[in-house]
Amino acid sequence: MAAARVVVLGSVNVDLVIRGPRLPRPGETVLGGEFYQAAGGKGANQAVAAARAAREPVTFLACIGDDDYGRRMLGNFRRENLVVDHLKTTREKPTGVALILVDEHGENLISVASGANLLLSAADVDALPERVFQGPGVFLACLESPLDTVWRGLERAKQGGLTTVLNPAPADRAILEMSIARFVDVLTPNRGEAALLAGNTGASEFNATAVARSLQSLGFANCVITLGAQGCLAVEGDETAFVPGHVVKAVDATGAGDAFNGALAVALAERRSLVEAARWANRAAAIAVTRLGAQPSLPSREEIEQLQDL
Repeated sequence: MAAARVVVLGSVNVDLVIRGPRLPRPGETVLGGEFYQAAGGKGANQAVAAARAAREPVTFLACIGDDDYGRRMLGNFRRENLVVDHLKTTREKPTGVALILVDEHGENLISVASGANLLLSAADVDALPERVFQGPGVFLACLESPLDTVWRGLERAKQGGLTTVLNPAPADRAILEMSIARFVDVLTPNRGEAALLAGNTGASEFNATAVARSLQSLGFANCVITLGAQGCLAVEGDETAFVPGHVVKAVDATGAGDAFNGALAVALAERRSLVEAARWANRAAAIAVTRLGAQPSLPSREEIEQLQDL
């Protein structure tokens, strides 16, 4: 198996989580919850997910505040075998924070104060040495960083020979106006993100194959649409393959998508096919939903290998 060189660009947040009996409606207070705090942020989650799944250290590009939360996150990253040589620290804004509500079925609501994440700029990406973007390997990004920063990261990675993966979360149709698709080898939306990008949000029924074809018409030649407990649909050119999910008892879905994307990046870096990579990533996501928290839920390589495919 080839070594997995993975570079992740994205956000860092501290997750403040309440797990309660159900999610509140607007204006409603729900009592009886339990509080805990965990490391989070989609970029950090995906970087840690990749680091736990990979045999080699994973490079992480992000921005944290010069505060207690930031220093705590930096210590976590080093313990997770992440390369943080190019991590930016700022005094202008605090480290990002996410407020997360989780119900007894694992469904969640999330509100984010981006803080320092907003200060990772395209100029910061331009200032990075060429070796950061040299392939072979995989470059993974999400949309919790400024869009022009993501655009420049994907562009440099593509130019350097890295396979580029974009997790369009949170979904933003502005990426279509930026023609970002030309720098994206694999798009990895969930059901809602795929529908929004494809302009399919008004459809009475979600047809993953039809939505994937719409995404291809927008320039995203290859995509993996994650479908929660159902699994995912992998589309590579004219080929489509449904990869079934695993039957597990879900307690918290917060980190599932990040577990999937981190593991997918590693599998692609190891030269697996898109379908094989999606199948391996499905395992990681299935394990993650059985545990509380985002980063605490992310599985090791050994755990992913031990779970049998359906």
